Amino acid sequence: MANANVSNVTIRPEEAAHFGTLAREWWDPKGPMASLHQINPVRLRFVREIIDMHWSGNSRDALPLKGKQVLDVGCGAGLLCEPLARLGGQVTGVDASVENIGTASAHAAGAGLDIRYMAGELAQLDIGTFDLVTSMEVIEHVADKRQFLQDCAARLAPGGLMILSTPNRTAASRLLLVGAAEAVGYVPKGTHDWNDFITPEELGELLGQIGLTMEAPRGIAWSLGKGLHLTEDMSLNYIAAVRKP
Repeated sequence: MANANVSNVTIRPEEAAHFGTLAREWWDPKGPMASLHQINPVRLRFVREIIDMHWSGNSRDALPLKGKQVLDVGCGAGLLCEPLARLGGQVTGVDASVENIGTASAHAAGAGLDIRYMAGELAQLDIGTFDLVTSMEVIEHVADKRQFLQDCAARLAPGGLMILSTPNRTAASRLLLVGAAEAVGYVPKGTHDWNDFITPEELGELLGQIGLTMEAPRGIAWSLGKGLHLTEDMSLNYIAAVRKP
């Protein structure tokens, strides 16, 4: 554990508590986190495409992250950490919720995966630097977005890659991701505050302030024919690669 610099606090206790109550059901694909199970393959498709481009990899390589140190910030119960480990990465997952970390550790052990999990504030954990830093659907839940991004950037090794995803702040996301999704139970009530959503332009500006460059983001949308898929439509969710210039 490192310094307890209170200026680096980004965790909202109420957010950690909310997601901690869901820890035991996190891995149930039909439970309250069903939406994450459905979006995870789409995220992974983007991650695989970007890491192959970044490290000039072969798309047929089963272990494209072999030898790479990987950090997932706001890892929940490990839904992204486990496939990243199966891609060969030495994975560390950090989350605000102790309950989530307990569930993640137990699930990884049961799957025979060696993943390091830690609970707490990212800036206060002595965990080193990483070739790949991911943070999916997290920035909309933190108290200080710029500080959170700065803390993530501080964990990025030279030549490293960051991948972020988050809901966009649009009329469509307010209607569908907050209103309709919570009303029908697609996501647990109280999961989102639309006012905390961030647009791609705002995210790009914050990243620029800390010396990082966001590449053109991709949208994540749903259609009857394709289900959830990567698209140019960013009205609901988007995902982007971030690099140091």
